[in-house]
Amino acid sequence: MPLPVPPASFRTITPGTLKGPEWHQFMLGAVAPRPIAFVSTIDREGHVNLSPFSFFNVFSSNPATLIFSPANRVRDNTQKHTLYNVRDEVPECVINICDYPLVEQMSLASTEYAREVNEFGKAGLTELPSDMVRPPRVAECPVSFECVVEQVIAIGDSNGGGNLVICRVVQSHFREDILLPGNGGVDPHKFDAVARLGGDWYSRVIPESLFEVPKPNRNQGIGIDELPAHIRLSEVLTGNNLGRLANIERAALPSAEDVQAYRADPLVAYTLHKYQHDAAEQHRQLQLLGQKLLEEGRLLDAWKTLLLT
Repeated sequence: MPLPVPPASFRTITPGTLKGPEWHQFMLGAVAPRPIAFVSTIDREGHVNLSPFSFFNVFSSNPATLIFSPANRVRDNTQKHTLYNVRDEVPECVINICDYPLVEQMSLASTEYAREVNEFGKAGLTELPSDMVRPPRVAECPVSFECVVEQVIAIGDSNGGGNLVICRVVQSHFREDILLPGNGGVDPHKFDAVARLGGDWYSRVIPESLFEVPKPNRNQGIGIDELPAHIRLSEVLTGNNLGRLANIERAALPSAEDVQAYRADPLVAYTLHKYQHDAAEQHRQLQLLGQKLLEEGRLLDAWKTLLLT
């Protein structure tokens, strides 16, 4: 296993031992970033409501199921107009997904206006008729999911108690300019997605913040416990480095012949020659080089370099 990490200092908090607003900030600050459902609903008289919720995610693609939770207000345990609409009035909604250009208007829509006030107007957004449900969708949003509300489950009747709104998607809309070619889905480089943190904080998904991690279910990696000891116990390689090295099938590991042939690589040859009289430093420099190759996505070259150590 990796070298032991120096013990950290932890603050242990049992739910219920802090005031509600205090615990709320700890929990929401840690469970982040959270996607945001910008939900449009309607009552039986035709009054439209629009409000964002960050207690939200996708829970099934077949059937297509989204769940959001308009929690009881921590301040006074009152419930939100969105909840009244989907539970007591019209069990339909549109879950719109915002991008960065809309984040301030989306935030404005969370203002606690009177029930008959339409937040579309307050936030300067455009109602677009939905295809299969009564609430309108937000024309400016790059993605919208028209939903039928299957069930509302209350999971607490006190301040901060959640109300799970289980939504079945019956129609969806994706703006063409954010999509990958064909049926490849949404291009994260073009989406400019936003997410909720704690307090007043949000995060933005920009190209500079994106990175890829190969999914382990595409192969059966050997695991960190099977790494050679000099790699597993390295003082140079991080846990992320070890995880990437260990996500390789045994049959894909370079052979001894491949490793020895890699000694001719210019950077490897330079490192071996420069530190030939200092074994410890040569070992460290090869591990640094292996780490650099990993960060460049050159997994097999990294393996060959590290096996030379």
